[in-house]
Amino acid sequence: MTEPLLRTKDLSINFGGLRAVHNLNIDVRLGEIHAIIGPNGAGKTSLINLLSGDLLPTGGRVYHRGDDITQYRSHRVSARGIGRSYQITNIFPEFTCRQNCWLAARSRRGSAMRFFRPAGADAKTRAATESALAMAGLADKIDVPARVMSYGEQRQLEIAMLLALEPEVLLLDEPLAGMGPNESQEIIGLIERLKPDHGIVLIEHDMDAVFAIADRLTVMVNGELLESGTPDEIRASEQVRQAYLGDELELEASI
Repeated sequence: MTEPLLRTKDLSINFGGLRAVHNLNIDVRLGEIHAIIGPNGAGKTSLINLLSGDLLPTGGRVYHRGDDITQYRSHRVSARGIGRSYQITNIFPEFTCRQNCWLAARSRRGSAMRFFRPAGADAKTRAATESALAMAGLADKIDVPARVMSYGEQRQLEIAMLLALEPEVLLLDEPLAGMGPNESQEIIGLIERLKPDHGIVLIEHDMDAVFAIADRLTVMVNGELLESGTPDEIRASEQVRQAYLGDELELEASI
């Protein structure tokens, strides 16, 4: 069993009287997809915001490779090799795929506006850009403006921008949101290709996809960990089924 790339200890955040995340303990390992599921309002996105440095916790700790990064803001978290995607597509529509990824790659190295230097001025950034687009399955669209791409391709581009940061931990917040079946299969295939070289935290409402690709699942309810285990263990859990009763996700029908 490998040591965790990312680990939390009693992680918590409160918004006034609301406990969005409470005493949560999870870990993420290299070569693993760790899915976080739960009813709406369970605290899943708040957890991702804590792991990415977009929010600072009110209690508990976050560790990356054994180092305490609890108080790191998002730019320092990203610099350590922890990258995230968002529920809403976050790209520059007038820029090409190459330009979008170049800006992302430059941001990891500082002075992103150096993009406007000649193309050969930064070989490492160029290599990271081309590698990210190839990994994301967009090598043939490198000079296509993002605005003319399909929604699914735009989500692929967002993941390519994330890969251009050269992260070892990927925090994916609903990467299949708003997609049709064919587009979803493209993203699922991409996530599976990325798995061997990354630790992946996945938040996703598509339970069929989650149970098909996740190695471990953590179920959250009201900000707390209800149960964590393999897909088979979660599928067999009466506690999990009860937590979803009446919820729009209809867990039993999905698994």
